[in-house]
Amino acid sequence: MTVFDILILLAIGAVAVTLGFGLKALFTPGAQARSRSNKLMRLRVALQATAIVLLVVGMWWKSTQGG
Repeated sequence: MTVFDILILLAIGAVAVTLGFGLKALFTPGAQARSRSNKLMRLRVALQATAIVLLVVGMWWKSTQGG
């Protein structure tokens, strides 16, 4: 298992955890919960972008290094 594999798995896990917290906040009543849900949604989008970049870089690395 390479460093990219570990980083990709960590990024996907972080997205899943953030999604879970975001869903919990979404179904919690109140203005503070809405604000928290919105912040978690932005964080999830950033983590998804990071995961996609890691996937692309990892695939490129494996194609050029023969791994």
